[in-house]
Amino acid sequence: MLLISVFLAVAGAFFLALGSAMQERDAVRAPGRSIARVGFLLHLMRRPRWVLGTLAAGAGVTLHLVALSGAPLTIVQPIGVTGLLFAITLSALFNRRRVRPSQIAAGLCVMVGLLGVLLLFPHTTAVPQMPVPVALVLVGSVAAAGGIVYAVAHWIPAGPRALLLAMVGGAALGTTSALARVVASHVVSTPSAIVSWLTLLALGIAVFGGLLQQNAYRTGHFAAAYATLLIVDPVTGASIGALMLGEGLPATPVDQLLATASAALAIAGTAVLARAKDRNPEAARRPGAAPTPPSPSRPVQENRDDSTKSARPPQHHPSQPRR
Repeated sequence: MLLISVFLAVAGAFFLALGSAMQERDAVRAPGRSIARVGFLLHLMRRPRWVLGTLAAGAGVTLHLVALSGAPLTIVQPIGVTGLLFAITLSALFNRRRVRPSQIAAGLCVMVGLLGVLLLFPHTTAVPQMPVPVALVLVGSVAAAGGIVYAVAHWIPAGPRALLLAMVGGAALGTTSALARVVASHVVSTPSAIVSWLTLLALGIAVFGGLLQQNAYRTGHFAAAYATLLIVDPVTGASIGALMLGEGLPATPVDQLLATASAALAIAGTAVLARAKDRNPEAARRPGAAPTPPSPSRPVQENRDDSTKSARPPQHHPSQPRR
């Protein structure tokens, strides 16, 4: 059963990366401004490739959850991190770009750093509890932070914009995971518990997180955005678990120091992935982007000269005999 769970975890990481890489292309090519609004998601839902990517990502999440039913979290969760290398390779393949050695090295740094963070946080099987007022404050805080980033992102360069959007998007999706954990733990014993305010809050913040995530892909810095998402999503979920669900933080000072160093390594790898030369070139020539208007002065002058020449009567030259 353990080998089957490992295989399912690898397959889940691959399908999640495949789905995200498929979503990137349509997110970059979609018309409109660099920071798209909610209608942007409706546009993407009409793109067959993006829908297939969403289904593939959903299959990856499902396989990951099934793998957790047959193997410990300390085995399955690190395998899921390998999806970053899948995502980098698939994105380069779909966009016909060469994978740079620096991207692979940075991806490995992110994987090792995230692996350290995931393994050092404690995990518990206790049933979590979260009152609705606390969930409202949590979701409202994350949504407010995401709204601020979304509002100012228009004036931020593409590389930092990808990181910020992916960061708040990952926080929103990590909040979704925490709320889903609370709901799922109660549904096991009481199926009707799925109909609750926590479920509605989870769905709402998930849609908002998806909008931020797709806008992060839209910048063209897919590898950096996906790496940031892989870091912030589980760290947010683990932090909510530690601070609100009683799951705890790394216990000893040594574990806390190692967790901090692991997070720093993952962040450093993400910063390398955000370099401008790794950007998808299609982001700069997106359909719907305003082209540079040609200068009208010279053509108008030439037209005016031509019209003047055509309207001017022929002049007699002194050296020519008059007829």
